[in-house]
Amino acid sequence: MIDTLQSKVNEYQVWRTSLTDTISNYRDWLAKSEYTDSIQELRLYDVLEMLKRDQIVMAFLAEFSRGKTETINALFFADFNQRLLPSEPGRTTMCPTEIFWDGREEPSIKLLPIETRTSHDSLTYLKTTPNAWEKFRLNVDSPEEMKETLRKLIEQKEVTQGEAEELGLFHPQDIGMIHELETQGLLKIPVWRHAIINYPHPLLKSGLVVIDTPGLNTLGAEPELTLNIIPNAHAVLFLTATDTGITQSDMQIWNEYIKGRAKYKLVLLNKIDMLWDDMKSKQDVANEIEKQVNVTAHQLGISPDSVFAISAQKALVAKIKKNAALLQRSGIVELETTLGNQIIQAKHEILGRTVASECSGMIKNSRKLVQQRLVSLRDQVTELRALRGQNIDASRNILAKVVADRKRYEASIPTFNQANDKVTHLGKKLLRHLSLAYLDTSLAESRQAMGDSWTTVGLNQGMRNLTKKANELAGYVTKESSSIKRLADNVYEVFQSKHGFEVFDPPALDMANFINNMKALEKITDDFCTDPVNLLTEKHFLIRKFFLGLGLQTQKIFEHAEKDCGRWLEDVLGTLKTQMNAHKTSLDERTKNLTEAKASAEALDHRLAIVEGEYTAIVKESQVLDSMLLQLMKAVQPAIKAKAEAEKIEAEFDKTLKLPEMPFLNVTQTTPTT
Repeated sequence: MIDTLQSKVNEYQVWRTSLTDTISNYRDWLAKSEYTDSIQELRLYDVLEMLKRDQIVMAFLAEFSRGKTETINALFFADFNQRLLPSEPGRTTMCPTEIFWDGREEPSIKLLPIETRTSHDSLTYLKTTPNAWEKFRLNVDSPEEMKETLRKLIEQKEVTQGEAEELGLFHPQDIGMIHELETQGLLKIPVWRHAIINYPHPLLKSGLVVIDTPGLNTLGAEPELTLNIIPNAHAVLFLTATDTGITQSDMQIWNEYIKGRAKYKLVLLNKIDMLWDDMKSKQDVANEIEKQVNVTAHQLGISPDSVFAISAQKALVAKIKKNAALLQRSGIVELETTLGNQIIQAKHEILGRTVASECSGMIKNSRKLVQQRLVSLRDQVTELRALRGQNIDASRNILAKVVADRKRYEASIPTFNQANDKVTHLGKKLLRHLSLAYLDTSLAESRQAMGDSWTTVGLNQGMRNLTKKANELAGYVTKESSSIKRLADNVYEVFQSKHGFEVFDPPALDMANFINNMKALEKITDDFCTDPVNLLTEKHFLIRKFFLGLGLQTQKIFEHAEKDCGRWLEDVLGTLKTQMNAHKTSLDERTKNLTEAKASAEALDHRLAIVEGEYTAIVKESQVLDSMLLQLMKAVQPAIKAKAEAEKIEAEFDKTLKLPEMPFLNVTQTTPTT
């Protein structure tokens, strides 16, 4: 059944390749044309690199013993013909695990020692530090060796309560942990903090990334998972189990980490084979499963359509033994179909909203410039043809008109230069307020206000103050950008009225994403700080980690805002600069045409032939751009459809604040190498 998911991923790959090819063609066209723009070319390079690194991220969340690892085995690794990831009763995978394929490295598993939790270094940073990890090669030709190597994921060691507290891994509310301490005097903790598996599976080669997150305690212990990695997944799968029902810890995972934070989510009711009873009719069994699905949906507050009843264990057996009937009965078929559709819809919606729309805007602007050039060349052809058979006085009159046009144009240049200088000055001032230096000062103030207390009250107050400053900053930036836009509007008006430039209204700078992203972090912080577990125990270690995670996310928000603002500043007078260059080129050419045409009829014909030839060449360029735009619009069609579907999801999802829309941490770029 893997073909269902594989075919969807392959379909997406074809779409992405088409989009990439069109953008590459446009970049090449731009580099060779007279309209070359280094800033735009650099932006297109960044876009293409982003598409090259594009991934489909799928995160699995569940409490222990829900069959999560078995589900991953059944969905992705059945071709291994046995369990690739260790899956057995009780607690199996002990550390968060990322599974993907990077062709630049050999198959391996990299493990981050649990002791790194005592440092202030984030997971993001540690992924760029090879020496922090232990690497073990995976022998893909030996299933037994691979299976044994991957058992390192479940390694544990015994520590004292004090050592567990130092690592931030002691949970006084965990009944099992308290019982273990009382009976044995020591606690078992994971040997590893984080795992990265590099495995050459077809789906992983297609860009799929699987995130396996074990248990509520692990989620709470790694704020980076909940602040960044999970919310930016393109599909979040939450597992419950028939034998346990929805427990208190299940509800905590759902409410705190999924319900209001994951846009694309599915619920899997696992172990339905426990309801299979040969003493009952198929219809009675189906009714019982449907009842369990409805109960699960009701408890989680979602539609039953979002709950999939499966047996991961039977699905894995069915795939290995090629048992089609058992596979169908396991429920995995319907899940894979929906999962494939959902993740592809998510990717189409995201890339269509960002890459395709931005690049289509660039191509449209290039088409306008080409059309402007065509109008100029057509006027030159008309002008030169009109001189045939005319006397020398006629040439002088037309040349005098061109000279007058040039003087009028040159008289407007100081107006533009003054405005451009002012925009540059105001822009630098504006960007300084969005710089990391400004943010570092604000974070330092929040950290200083908290002192050494590291309490939820201090954390909440610090984040509220930071959000307040960010809102004030956004208001200031918006006000200053409005002044810049008014200045730009006035200059555009001068050149439109005096020189007939095309009417163009520069867009306003939109700070909504910046404001919403900061509010989202404030909401997450408030949820964390009002959680009774954190409020009662005041886990200083965890609060410090959470604060550091907030700092990283805030930094990304500021970096995105600064880039958006920088691009806006480049664009606000960019179109006018291009139009001015084209206008000057046209005046130069007309002067040259008329000056040479005065010499003789033969010289006139020569200039006319040159201009007509260029006109023909530009017509072809225009057709090439039309073709590119058509290809891009075709590529955008699935994105438009996905956007419409996404808006339906938004209606419910927007009832809670969303996390910042930031690219998923690109593991293929940041994983440690040997």
